[in-house]
Amino acid sequence: MTDSLSSDLASLRLPRDEEPRRGGAWRKLAVAALLGTGGGVVYLVGGRHVEASLFRAEVRVTEIALVSPAQGFIELTSTGYVVPLRSAKVGARVQGRLARVLVREGEQVRAGQVLAVLDDSNERSAIRTARARVEAARARAATARANLAEAEMRASREQTLVQRGAAAAANAEDQAARVKALAEAQQSAEAEVRAAEAEVRALEVAARQLTIVAPIDGTVVTRPLQPGELVGPAGAPILELADFSSLVVETDVPEARLSRVRPGAPCEIVLDAYPSRRFRGEAMEIIPHVNRAKATVPVRVKFVDAPTGVLPDMSARVSFLQQALDAQAMQQPPRLVVPAAAVAERGGARVVFVIEGDRVRMTPVELGGAFGSGFELKSGPPAGTRVVRDPDPSLSDGRKIKERND
Repeated sequence: MTDSLSSDLASLRLPRDEEPRRGGAWRKLAVAALLGTGGGVVYLVGGRHVEASLFRAEVRVTEIALVSPAQGFIELTSTGYVVPLRSAKVGARVQGRLARVLVREGEQVRAGQVLAVLDDSNERSAIRTARARVEAARARAATARANLAEAEMRASREQTLVQRGAAAAANAEDQAARVKALAEAQQSAEAEVRAAEAEVRALEVAARQLTIVAPIDGTVVTRPLQPGELVGPAGAPILELADFSSLVVETDVPEARLSRVRPGAPCEIVLDAYPSRRFRGEAMEIIPHVNRAKATVPVRVKFVDAPTGVLPDMSARVSFLQQALDAQAMQQPPRLVVPAAAVAERGGARVVFVIEGDRVRMTPVELGGAFGSGFELKSGPPAGTRVVRDPDPSLSDGRKIKERND
């Protein structure tokens, strides 16, 4: 019985050489399945990150804008800068060292007002010396006049004696010759006086040039040089003045659209410094110069009303209008509008993708009512912000992008 049981158990035993082969096959299948699943997860999780890091998404660009009631009357919009028509860089006519500066940056001055004074110690000394020479020349001239008067009196006496026969005619002739010589000497002395006086006047004129005065009414728009600094005709200006009452906007109009601009046409001016304020403007003149590199023509636009708070070199946006705006329209505030094509939904919220360098930043926005082809923006990025137009559903925060040229 024992032998039969052993035989039965032996028949159930698997051959040893088959066990490794069967177990190895199943193990290989399990490892392959795990690798396949892990690879899919890695691709789904990391592949998109690698793709976003290495490849730039092509996007089209638009921007958030301030839209005013003048939008319906706009013929053309261009950008430019505020510049003064009257300005002056004030320097020194002569070489010297600043002794005093009497104005500061931002101060308003009147034409003829003293702005600075150069060291005039050498000039004062030269003037005193020249005036002494004038006095000496005047003394010599007075002596020459006295000698001439004495000689004329003696010549008159000798002439009387000759007529009476009491003296020789030669004596009278000698006195007449002496009178003539003294008259020439007196004229020479008088000429020396005039020359010395002219020298004094020249030195005084040169000394007055050491006092720097304002050539125009204006405001000091640069920090003046400090006392002790050397100045001169070839040196840096002491300061710069600008007449704020002559401020205009110089804007570059594309050459192809210049036909839409006419002198005297009404305009609306919006400054980047005051985006909620609007200024009435008027096309002043078309400057006869074409920038070949940019294919633009500069146009000057003046402020109709006093440009309070406006400073030179401020950036400005000029809208050339078909008709002037009335007072009621000017009182209506502009609206911040985002194009509808720039708004997307992410996670149930409305967002825009702000362009920052070569990446985008997803920014939530709060929209108001529809306005033209966009929406009024209650909260979000400011005016002028560049955003992605028609963002792709796969576009995400921080994605690298490149702008399309179409």
